[in-house]
Amino acid sequence: MNVQWFPGHMTKALRMMREDIRLVDLVIELADARIPRAARNPELDELGRGKARLIILNKADLAEASVTELWLEEMGREGIALAVDSRDRGDMEGVRRAISQACRERIERDKKRGIVGRRLRAMVVGIPNVGKSTFINSLAGKASARTGNKPGVTRGKQWISLGDGAQLLDTPGVLWPRFDDEATGRDLAIIGSVNDDNLDMGELSAQLIALMDELYPGVIEERYGLTAAAGAGDEDWPRAAALLMQIARSKSLLRSGAVPDPDRAAALLIDDLRSGRLGRVSLERP
Repeated sequence: MNVQWFPGHMTKALRMMREDIRLVDLVIELADARIPRAARNPELDELGRGKARLIILNKADLAEASVTELWLEEMGREGIALAVDSRDRGDMEGVRRAISQACRERIERDKKRGIVGRRLRAMVVGIPNVGKSTFINSLAGKASARTGNKPGVTRGKQWISLGDGAQLLDTPGVLWPRFDDEATGRDLAIIGSVNDDNLDMGELSAQLIALMDELYPGVIEERYGLTAAAGAGDEDWPRAAALLMQIARSKSLLRSGAVPDPDRAAALLIDDLRSGRLGRVSLERP
């Protein structure tokens, strides 16, 4: 399945961000800790050149901790990198320290020029549904930015004031015009950064099953109480199709006539991955 999604509002958002970048001292880029490479928009990487950078691997509570540590080591070569759960107040304290560290050069430069109290401004960027608004609200200690568990909730820019006088610019989640490979589109679709209305959820769930079989064998069977042989598949009934039928039976996801509904099973499987009910999962390795 070749996934592509770049609606018109993202073109407008990128243009707005290019105009506003001159207003900020720091670019805070959020990526999903489960797919740190696929979740980084090359357009945003180019946007942040010449600015202090802070890379946040968000939703770290949903990713495998040992794999996230490897990603932090790799991304730390670009600048300051942190893994956070945006709902964790302790993690937000670490972010505040990292912001000060990332902007230390600018602060020292202001001191030498005799500039005191100039407001620090940061732009928060990332792909759709990566948790930017939740991150900003936690950092600000109040509900200032709109949140939602689907892509496209934030459409315009919002300046959010922090208690220490700093300001954050919340921006819409943006993808890029064309993904370099099918794996990138697949991974973005699996975590919910692509509008589900544009996807074949049955095919996407089959790709997720193949990934889970490779990286976390047996986890799906354990989650849904299936035997090891369930969904084994054969020449006439592929593994993914057989497994979805087993999940539908185990969860009583039925069509009329008490027939198992694999479409509902596919939607359930993907939702369970996105919400963490399949456990801590890292779909990419550095």
